[in-house]
Amino acid sequence: MNDLLRELAPISTAAWQQIDEEATKTLKLTLAARKLVDFSGPHGWNFSAIDLGRCADVPDSLGDGVGVRRRLVQPLIELRTPFELQRRELETVARGGKDADWRPLVEAARSIAIAEDRAVFSGFRAGGIAGIAEMAETSALPLTDDYVKYPIVVAEALNKLRNLGVDGPYGIALGSRCYTGLTETTSGGYRVYEHVRRLLDGPIVWAPAVDGAVVLSMRRGDFELTVGQDFSIGYLDHSAAAVELYLQESFTFRVLTAEAAVPLRYARSKTK
Repeated sequence: MNDLLRELAPISTAAWQQIDEEATKTLKLTLAARKLVDFSGPHGWNFSAIDLGRCADVPDSLGDGVGVRRRLVQPLIELRTPFELQRRELETVARGGKDADWRPLVEAARSIAIAEDRAVFSGFRAGGIAGIAEMAETSALPLTDDYVKYPIVVAEALNKLRNLGVDGPYGIALGSRCYTGLTETTSGGYRVYEHVRRLLDGPIVWAPAVDGAVVLSMRRGDFELTVGQDFSIGYLDHSAAAVELYLQESFTFRVLTAEAAVPLRYARSKTK
């Protein structure tokens, strides 16, 4: 028996296989930061913190002339999203069906993926995580809905990075609003998306958790996502009609070089 208790669920091996496949497809589609930052792990569920290599002085002493310092670590946070699958849908798989309703699973996977990306890009103070856009705020450039001018802003961001000595390859995380605007707008007979792609030597990533966009270096060593337990599905309970499951992970994130990213932000609307 393991912590996920999957063997207690009234779910066939074939259904578990489809559940895992559906979750993986949604996670791969939605997760953006993992396509752009360094990844460390998975280190396992019992991995609780990363060593920061720093110490803090402790004012109290354990004896005359004995100084005390406390080593600093950054703890991982746990994300968990519960969802419920109808047993009649699980039975469909046992009969050889390939059209079971996995919508609750897909919604849970999308929610937890966006939560991870939100922590990476925007930060999560309660969890001790400073995000990329938060740490690089002083380098932020403004965006408008004039997407024809978007390549100019991206070029300016790349120029900023190079002037700071931050080498490439460079990638960009596009929020949903930006991604839609770039793919629907044309300039000189080409989609603006293609103009932006030609400026970069790294990927353009759809990132629904991002408000605006972030241009960042992918040279390695600047941004680190550390995962303990990677996304896993566990069992909670069941009734005659449904099975309660959950999707969880443990992780933390560090910005090691704040100047290696340039956030692109829409202007905030003025309130009356």
